[in-house]
Amino acid sequence: MEASQKLRKQVKDEFMEYLTLHKHRKTPERFAILDHIYTTKGHFDMDSLYKSMIDVNFRVSRATLYNTIELLLDCGLVVKHQFGGNMSKYERAYGNENHDHLICTSCGQVWETRNSDLLTQAQLKKIKKFSVSYYSMYIYGTCSKCSHAKKMELRKLERDSKEKKKNK
Repeated sequence: MEASQKLRKQVKDEFMEYLTLHKHRKTPERFAILDHIYTTKGHFDMDSLYKSMIDVNFRVSRATLYNTIELLLDCGLVVKHQFGGNMSKYERAYGNENHDHLICTSCGQVWETRNSDLLTQAQLKKIKKFSVSYYSMYIYGTCSKCSHAKKMELRKLERDSKEKKKNK
């Protein structure tokens, strides 16, 4: 069995166990949403998840999506991020290596970069009474595109200012 199929079976089994334990219904829609999330990599918001499910001809209501995401968050199969702004982004919790998020404070673009394991095995053993399963870091700054645009805007303002002084 290939790694992605193994991962999808593992998360399906975990979700099944969670739903049984918490006495939630085990609907085909919930499992289809879980499977769709785990066949796609990267961040998503609720609108993009809804559209991508429609694109693969799976009809699901937005209410079902929101309710299922809440269940997936509660059982730890999905991670919620607030990178800024009013929109939440999500990503799968399993099958992602530890990574950092680079967030541009100007345009809101988010990039993932693999980190070099901030915590070594020795450091992880020192964290008593705590089992680390996943971590990520948020790094805020300005991307090169926004930085360049800002420099160009400043140059234009300087030229316009010099031009006004010259014409007085």
